[in-house]
This record gives sequence, C-alpha cells and structure tokens, in this order.
Amino acid sequence: MTDPIAFDYDRAFSRNIGWVTQSEQAALRQSRIAIAGLGGVGGAHLLTLARLGIGHFNISDFDDFDVHNLNRQAGAFMPFMGQPKIDAVASLARDINPSIALRLFPQGVNPENIDDFLRDVDVYVDALDFFALAARRMVFAKCREKGIPALTAAPLGMGTAFLYFSPTGMSFEDYFKVEGHESQEQYARFIAGLSPAMVQRDYLVVPEAVNFRERRGPSTVMACDLCAGVMGTSVLKLILGRGSLKAAPWGMHFDAYHQKLKQTWRPFGNSNPLQQLLLKFIRPVLRGRTGV
Repeated sequence: MTDPIAFDYDRAFSRNIGWVTQSEQAALRQSRIAIAGLGGVGGAHLLTLARLGIGHFNISDFDDFDVHNLNRQAGAFMPFMGQPKIDAVASLARDINPSIALRLFPQGVNPENIDDFLRDVDVYVDALDFFALAARRMVFAKCREKGIPALTAAPLGMGTAFLYFSPTGMSFEDYFKVEGHESQEQYARFIAGLSPAMVQRDYLVVPEAVNFRERRGPSTVMACDLCAGVMGTSVLKLILGRGSLKAAPWGMHFDAYHQKLKQTWRPFGNSNPLQQLLLKFIRPVLRGRTGV
C-alpha cells in the first residue's frame, strides 16, 4: 500500500513558475479575493483562482444546487444537489488547496455584512446573478469607496464580455447610468453596458429561452470557462502589477463561436450615442420577452 501524497504548496503550484516568479507566487498566496455569487461563473472563478495559488478568499452565496445548474456550474455535481452552493464549492477549493483560507457569507452580500465581506480584500470579482442588480450596484459602490478594484466577466452566448472598474476611474454608476430608472430600463442599460459589441446576438436560436419576467436565460459552460480564464488573468495582473488593464469605459468581448475579439470604448458609458442606439434595439426586445 502506497503512502498518501502529502500536500505541499510550493510543489502544488510549481507549474505556475515560469509564467510567474517564485516571489510573485508568494504574493498570490498572500492575496485575498472577494467573490460574490458561486453559480455559473462564481464557482469557476473560485476554482481557477485557487489553482492559481491565491491563498485567501471571502465568498458569498445563499442558493442551493439544483439539476438545472449541471450544464455550466463548476460546483454542480449530482452528489451536491440540494446542498448550499457555498459549502459545496468551498469543499472543492479545499480539495485543491487544503491550506486555503476561506471566509464564508452564506446569507449572500447585504448592507449589514458588506463591510465585513470586503475586509482585507485586494480585488473584488463579481459573479452575482444577472438580475441581482441592486446588490451589484451596492457592492461596486462600496468597492469604489474602499479603493478596491472591481471586475466582472459576463458569460454571453459562447463567449465573455469583461469590464474592469478602477477605484480612480469611471464608476459603475457613471458607466451603466441606471440610477432613477425603473427595473426594466435598468436591465436594458445593464445589458447594453455589458455587451456594447453584442457579438453573440445572431446565434441565439431559441429567443424565447430568454425570459426576463421569470428571471431566466440560457448559458453555456464554454462561456463560464472563458470568463474564468479572462478573470484569472486579470486578477493576476492587478495583484502583481504586471502590465496594463484597460478600465471602463473600455471593455473587451471575446466570442469563441465567431472567433472574434472586440475591444469597445464608450466614453460617457450608456450616454454615448452608440449606446443610445443600442438601447433602442434592446428595449423592444426586452418588452417582447417579458410580456409587458
């Protein structure tokens, strides 16, 4: 009978060396990332960053796994059905790195715990559900107040759209401009801001699968995995100070289906004339898919 293999941090993440130095790997180990939401992209973000060797996380989610999560969510396995996502995904992260330090927020992020959720955090990774716009606005505003870089990568079709909000650059609110609008218009503005290029729109073959009234829409594992790759690289660059990362109003959209990479620049965010045209397209589509 062979002896069990013991965990050793340096050996576990030794294959990172070459793309990062030993001292950079040590910096990754000491860093702390906050991730709100552990579903489609959040679980993938946590496991990707855990394999990068990030040593500390604050993570939040209040939902349980269900069968409809199996097509895309990193923590969705049949033995985990009905279990809290936060417990299942935390267990997977500890299976990668038994020395990992996790602070769990099983009630999700709310006004009462937001300061604790962002305590000691180097970078915030957004993985909240698309429809959790009020919570998202709260977290991004608090990140700006605390000087924490905030990143989001949206799984769109079979690609990802990425935005970085620097604490000293354009704010989430200045970019999306949702303040004072009713919920339907807020969703329209959020879609337009996330995906100015709309590269994915021509291969949605079952449009009725998008239903904003029921708060559901299609998603693919390819998109979630692409989000995690882009996010992991961006977090690395921020923590290690390796190269530039274009902040909003710059955005990036990579679509694997079309094999297209688009970089977008929208000065004034959704007040940009191009965004106003896009909103004119999005609004009637939204109305048609909600029955309003």
